[in-house]
Amino acid sequence: MTVGFEDDVVQHLRRLQNFARRLAGSRVLADDLVQETVLRALIHSDQFTPGTNLQAWLMTILRNAYFSEKRRERRLVQVEPETAAALPVPDAQQEWSAEMREVAQHFDALPPVQRQALLLIGVHGLSYQQAAAIAHCAVGTMKSRVSRARQHLETMIEGAEPRFVAEDWRRSEAA
Repeated sequence: MTVGFEDDVVQHLRRLQNFARRLAGSRVLADDLVQETVLRALIHSDQFTPGTNLQAWLMTILRNAYFSEKRRERRLVQVEPETAAALPVPDAQQEWSAEMREVAQHFDALPPVQRQALLLIGVHGLSYQQAAAIAHCAVGTMKSRVSRARQHLETMIEGAEPRFVAEDWRRSEAA
């Protein structure tokens, strides 16, 4: 491992933090994911091929760490949605703040693969090819995920019932 590699990883911290926060929906989990990503990247720096896309490599590590964490969480006791909904939420001072919070909640409610697709394409501005490489799927699958995510998000924001059913979510997660 060279000092140059460490510096290169540090340059991507902000993007990793943003990606992790939107993917995880929790600042605490996002910080843990970024820390785990940097640790894994430094430990396995010999596996990185110089001259290739370091950002994509780091985001793939982060994505894999996120899904590993989600698999671990399945074994833990979950708080019921009704209980979580009953927790007090501070009132927004401005209307746009409340609207953004609502959009963020709807975004966080998207299935993980759709949320990831929107993050990679819409937030980070990656091409479909780059996003598909990070998500380990075909370019057409990435386009489909982004389209479904946009439709689902729009439907939720407008207050209508989502058009997909549980089987669609399972199919998109397996793709």
